[in-house]
Amino acid sequence: MSRIGKLPINIPAGVTVTLKDNVVSVKGPKGEMSQAVNPSIIVTVENNEILFTIDEANDTVDRKQKQAYHGLYRALVNNIVVGVSQGYKKEMELVGVGYRVSNQGNLVEFSLGYTHSIFIQLPPEIKVETKTERNKNPYICLESCDKQLLGLVCAKIRSFRMPEPYKGKGILFVGEQIRRKSGKSAGAK
Repeated sequence: MSRIGKLPINIPAGVTVTLKDNVVSVKGPKGEMSQAVNPSIIVTVENNEILFTIDEANDTVDRKQKQAYHGLYRALVNNIVVGVSQGYKKEMELVGVGYRVSNQGNLVEFSLGYTHSIFIQLPPEIKVETKTERNKNPYICLESCDKQLLGLVCAKIRSFRMPEPYKGKGILFVGEQIRRKSGKSAGAK
């Protein structure tokens, strides 16, 4: 059995959970989300906790796959509960001379040293904030209740200018350390 799947999920105050046809719907102060659960996993809500158990009678999926689903769906529903109650936040910075970022609503414009600016329209579930201060790197803050969507958007933004190991330039998460390389050895004999 999955050790993750055995752990109950505590439902915080202000969050409501409903179950219908193997779909867990969670509503909270930050938003509303739902997750479909495989029929081989039984979901129950009791005493302000969400519990996941493996359905031994269901023979459509083999035992090993049921155990994998057990931990998977518990983790996905936990991410939803945390997202609608607290939300998720990712902070990124642009390291490089002349790199700039600005936004108008959910339309974000990047100037990353290419001959053209890069525009990206973010989904409405994501709130974006950009800052450009003197003598500091441009900064992007992304907030959402959907952890999966937020990770996808951050990966897309990061792909515009991946951090490189020689000068450390690129789009980095705040506090991220890039492993640096020395470059060419001068005066090798």
